[in-house]
Formats: sequence, structure tokens, C-alpha cells
Amino acid sequence: MSWLLSFPILIPFAAAVIAFLLKDGPGGRWASVIGSAAMLIASMALMTNVLSEGVVAGQMGGWPAPFGITLVADYLSAVMVVITAITALAVSIYAMADVNARIASLGYHALFQVLIAGVAGAFLTGDLFNLYVWFEVMLIASFGLLVMGGSKEQIDGGVKYVALNLVSTILFLTGIGLLYGMTGTLNMADLARTVPLIENQALVTVIAVMFMVAFGVKAAVFPLFFWLPAAYHTPAFSTSAIFAGLLTKVGVYALMRMFTLIFVGDIAFTHEILLWVACFTMVTGVLGAAAQNDFRKILSFHIVSQIGYMILGLALMTPLAILGAVFYLVHHIIVKANLFLVAGVAARIAGSTELKRIGGLYAHAPLLAFLFLIPAFSLAGFPPLSGFWAKFLLVKAALEDGHGFVAFIALAVGAFTIFSMTKIWAEAFWTPHPDNVEPKLNRLEKRMFWPLILPIAGLAVLTCFIGLFPEPFVQFAEGATAQLLDPTAYIDAVLGGAE
Repeated sequence: MSWLLSFPILIPFAAAVIAFLLKDGPGGRWASVIGSAAMLIASMALMTNVLSEGVVAGQMGGWPAPFGITLVADYLSAVMVVITAITALAVSIYAMADVNARIASLGYHALFQVLIAGVAGAFLTGDLFNLYVWFEVMLIASFGLLVMGGSKEQIDGGVKYVALNLVSTILFLTGIGLLYGMTGTLNMADLARTVPLIENQALVTVIAVMFMVAFGVKAAVFPLFFWLPAAYHTPAFSTSAIFAGLLTKVGVYALMRMFTLIFVGDIAFTHEILLWVACFTMVTGVLGAAAQNDFRKILSFHIVSQIGYMILGLALMTPLAILGAVFYLVHHIIVKANLFLVAGVAARIAGSTELKRIGGLYAHAPLLAFLFLIPAFSLAGFPPLSGFWAKFLLVKAALEDGHGFVAFIALAVGAFTIFSMTKIWAEAFWTPHPDNVEPKLNRLEKRMFWPLILPIAGLAVLTCFIGLFPEPFVQFAEGATAQLLDPTAYIDAVLGGAE
């Protein structure tokens, strides 16, 4: 079991080593693709085991919990590792054409795989200190990817990105120290048993707010999100896509794990804060997107607004709301990564990401236009795509819980999302190119066409499949919700009934 849990982490690290050794030739990018494919196989094997056995846990090095390093997979962490592997495979294929030889020779593909290992580790760890370690692995790798190229804009965005994330790290470590001082453990399953026994529950609530802020920075919630739109439009499109799909979701995952497993003693206070944060995150993100005129900047602000929906599900804390948040997590990773991949192809064939400087994509690249509409409509919540079901579940949960105004905000943000997607369509796809350039897909070299288009098409098909056949995904999300709201199986799997 320990090997089954560790393979999704070990495989990307091994791929990173090989990619670095072969970074000066085509072997580096192939090592990244093969490593991502192998990780997908390993994560599917883990998912199969979780579906058949329930929550599975392993103790690294043979040290029993809560003293050793624990890896644990329930429905939520297993599906997050699978969707991480799917996204990594799509982006690594795309990067074969998107990342030039100079950037590749700097170690792009190796850092990419280290980032994926960090994400997988964060999803599978059962220990708070090791969650901090995986966050740092992600921070180091993501900063390297962000500034790779060395432009002034990249350095500026990278400094903002690292500065605020270091503040998050300090808060995270402070919270870890206080929590360890009060309980003597950092194993999350053990904390679930010991935190409710602490006499000073007011101090526990203070620590909970510290973790909320620390993870809120990672998730880019209001008012801690400004680093994201300052950074995500600057690196290679492959980097933007993997950042957009995965990095903020690790913060959301950490919030969901901590505030359903450990910090559940003062829900009336902590989740009220989360509810207001969710609403402001949705509104400020979508208004920021509406004010932008750059393809990637619009998409970057929409990451912020969509994070608000996921936090909304956690804040409401009802079974239907948590179900909607889990469904939204999976849907959004696929859709948002795909939109950034589309933006990369559009920029390559039209010459820019500034909407005023491009156009004519519908007339001269109809395949790309069609592949844009699928994730764009899904992000906006058009039926029957995956985004519709995700928003439907959350709006219904808000109404059933008596939060009509919150439901109205969610619907209004969806309408403004349609406005942003329509603006991209009108200016980049429908309006003729201002310089009378014909942005034709067939102008791409053959060696670039399929690596760029196949990942986009594959993610679009997955989005359609989830939307057209939502029942098995909803049933899976129900199982994940049940495990989150009743963590008994999680605790027993990790601690093995130990007292």
C-alpha cells in the first residue's frame, strides 16, 4: 500500500531527474511526457484501490502513525491526484511545441515534473508539516518556471508571487508551531481527535483563522489574490496552464481538508468568514476580468472568481454544498487549463494575446474557435457542459440553506463570466484581424500542430463527457462528501484504531 501511495509522487521526481539530464535535447520533453503518462497509470491504480477498499493509508519507513510520515488517499485526494496527472499529461504534450529549446535547456521540463510531484504530495500527505514541505516544493518549482526567460515582466510578477507566498508560509509555520505546542502532534487524523479536547477553544479558533489566511493566499481568495493576475500572464503558456489548473486548487484542497477534519469546533464563526470571503472573491474576480483586454489576464482574473464558488461550497458546509465544491474542483482544473492552452495557440497564430491586436480566428481557424467555445461555455455555466452542473449544485445548496442573496451573487457572477467570454469571442475570434493577418492553424509547422491541438481537444472531450454524463461523477462526489463530513474512516485508516 505504501508503494501504491508513493508512486504518484516518486514517478514525477524520477522523470524530473531524467529530464534534467537530457535537457539539452529532445529527450527532456519526452521524459516529461512519459513520466506524466506513467503517473496517470499509477494514479488510476490508486483510484481503483480507493474505490474498492475505501480510505487507504501507508506509513513511510515503517514508523507507525502519528509518529511517522503518513500518506493517505480518500475519494477527494485520489481524484485530485488523477486529475493532476491528466492535466500534467496534456500540458507536457503541449509543451513539446510551446517551450523553445532555450527555455528547455534551462531545465523547464525537470522543474515542471518537480511541480507535479509537489502537487501530488500535497494531495496525499496526512501530516501538516509535510504539507508545508510540499507547499515549499511547489513554491520553488513554480518560481523557477515563472521567471524562466528573464523578462522584466516575469521578474516583477515572480517577486510579487514569492513575496506574498512567503507571508503565507510564515503564517502556516506559526500555526503549525502553535498547534503542535497544544496537541503534541501534526498528524491530521490525530489532530482530528485531539483538537476537540483542548480546553482553550478560543485559541484554536485563532489558529484556525491563521490557517485560513495562509491557505487563502495559496488559493488566491479575496483580498489576498493580487499576486495571481500579476504573475500568471507572464510565463510560457504551458506554465500558465499548469498554474491555472492546479496551484490554487491545492490551497482550496487544504482549506477543505482542514475545515472539515480539524477545525470544526466553531463553524458558526469560521464558515461565516469563509462565506463572505467566497462572495467577495467571486465578485472582485469577475469584475477584474471584465476590465481586462488581454486574453490571459481575463482568464487569470476568472481563476479568482471561480475559486469563490469552491470556497462557497465549503462555507455553506451542507452535504449538497460540499458535493458541489468537489465537482467544481474537478471541472475547473480541466476547463481553466484548457482555456490557457487555447490562448497559447491563438497568440501563436494571431501574434498577440491583446484582444485589440488579434482577430479573425473564427473565419480562418474554425477548429480553434470550436475548441475555445467548449471550455468557455463550460466556465460560464452553459448546459449541458460540466460547469453548468457545478454551478447548479452550488446555487441549489445556497437556496436550500436559506442564502438567497448568495445564490443571486453566484448567478450574477456567472452572467458576468458570459460577458467576458463573449468579449474574447467577439474581439479575438469574430472581428477581423486589425492588421489583415489571416491566423490560420495550418501555418503551424507539422511538428507543432498535433502537440498543440491534441491536448486541447482531449480536455474538451473530457469536459463534454462530464457534462453529458454527470451521474457517475456526481455519485463519486457524493462519496467524497460523505468521507469529508464523517472522517471516521479517514481517522481509522491512518491510526489503525490506535488510542
